[in-house]
Order: sequence, then C-alpha cells, then structure tokens
Amino acid sequence: MANYYQPTCQGYLLLLHVVPGASRTEVAGLHGERLKIKVAAPPEKGAANAELLKFLARRLGLKTNALHLRLGTHSREKVVAVQDFSPEVAARLQELLSSP
Repeated sequence: MANYYQPTCQGYLLLLHVVPGASRTEVAGLHGERLKIKVAAPPEKGAANAELLKFLARRLGLKTNALHLRLGTHSREKVVAVQDFSPEVAARLQELLSSP
C-alpha cells in the first residue's frame, strides 16, 4: 500500500501536499510520503480547497460530499477523509500516481 493513503474504519485518509495557483489541476507525484497535487485555483476564500475536493471526487468516482478536508485548511499539507471503503476506491487510490 502507498504511504499517501491510510485505511480507517469508514474509508481512507489521504495525506496531501497541495500547490495552489497552478496552470492546471493534476497529480504531480510524491512529496515525501504525501501525494503532491497542483491545483488550478488561487489560495483565496477556499477556492483551492474546493477545487482539490472536486478533483479528487472526479478521480475517485465519488460525490464531492464523500470527501472532507480534515486538516490543513490554510496549509499546503492537508489531510482529506474519503468516506468510502469499497474495493473500487482502493484501486483508484493506488492508480492516482500512475494515471494522468
């Protein structure tokens, strides 16, 4: 299992390093043991956090309300809770690094 996500009793925790203000939203590899995601939204008024959650929901095949920002509202280091423990979501979490 990759270090950037950890199973919980209700789903997973994603450990992220987020870079706001990028030209496009994309996975950019690893930053230590965190998944690095560039976000095409400014770090103002929650825009980057909202774009991050929409992007992750799309990539994981979930509704946005299945994702919750647990830590890091005003930081690049974030923890996102994924409220789905299905095998499909586990497979998509592993694929985040390998697919565009």
